[in-house]
Order: sequence, then C-alpha cells, then structure tokens
Amino acid sequence: MVAMLNRLPSRIVFAAIFAACASLIGFGLVLQHIEGLEPCPMCILQRYAFVAIGMVALIAAVHGPVGVGVKIYSFLIGALAVAGGSVSVRQSLLQRFPAPEPANCMSGDLDYLLGNFPLAQALPRIFQGTGDCAKVEWSLFGLSIAEWAFVWFLLFVATATWLAFFRKRPAAAVA
Repeated sequence: MVAMLNRLPSRIVFAAIFAACASLIGFGLVLQHIEGLEPCPMCILQRYAFVAIGMVALIAAVHGPVGVGVKIYSFLIGALAVAGGSVSVRQSLLQRFPAPEPANCMSGDLDYLLGNFPLAQALPRIFQGTGDCAKVEWSLFGLSIAEWAFVWFLLFVATATWLAFFRKRPAAAVA
C-alpha cells in the first residue's frame, strides 16, 4: 500500500486536495445557506484559506509539475494551511476558553473592517474578540467547525510535506 502511494502522480494528489477544499467550501455554504449558520470573521478567514489552498492545488493539478515544481506548489499549500490552521486554533481556543464577559468577535463584520480600516488595524481586531467566534453552533464527534478545519489544515500540511520531501517520483513510462 505504501509503495503504491509513493508512486502516485503528484497531479492526482493535487487534484484530490482541490476536491477536498471544494467539498469543504461546499459544506460550509450548506451550513450557512440551508442550516442558517452565519460564519464569524474567523470562519471567513478559514474559508479564504481553503479557497487559496484549493486554487493552488487546482493550478498544480492542471500544470502537472515534477521535481522543484512539486516542492514549490507543496510549499505554497503548506504555508496557506499553516495560516488557516493558526486562525482555526485561535478560534478553537476562544470556543474552549471563552472570555468571561459577552462581546462580539469584533466591532463590525469582516467586510466593514476591511473596507474601513487599514489592514494593519483590521487584522488585530479580527483576532482580539470573542463573541460569535466563541459560540459553537455545530459539532460532529465533539469537534466544532473550527476544530474540524484545523484537522483538515493539518492533513494538507502533512500531504504537502509528504509530496515535497518523502514521495518517490513515479518511474517514467516505458514506450
């Protein structure tokens, strides 16, 4: 089984990462539009990370890189997954250890902050609040959406690391 995974073309792995990201975004949209769960600003940032990972993976799947190209795409996916994972960890901590006083995630929603404040002022406000970001409205097997997002970000980091450093290149086709 391990030998078979090691010989998997990188194009297939990148396509699987894209499919996973598209599925996660689709599930998030179902929760939002059908179940009525409005995303908090941290959820939106995590969605952006999944979209960015999916776009890099789609470009890589279409490109079909070898050698250094696989490492570059893997690094981009890993870096985006670390960024998204850090947001999900922050939100998970807010959910597990909420602030004693009720507050909202920040003053105003994400669009308002990004539209009316410089990025240097908007980003700290996104990460300082607790309110809606601390509320767990859905869980599966005891894990919140943010915790499940973290699991997926970890899987993407692990897959990117495996692709870049541990996967053996498939043997060239013999004609």
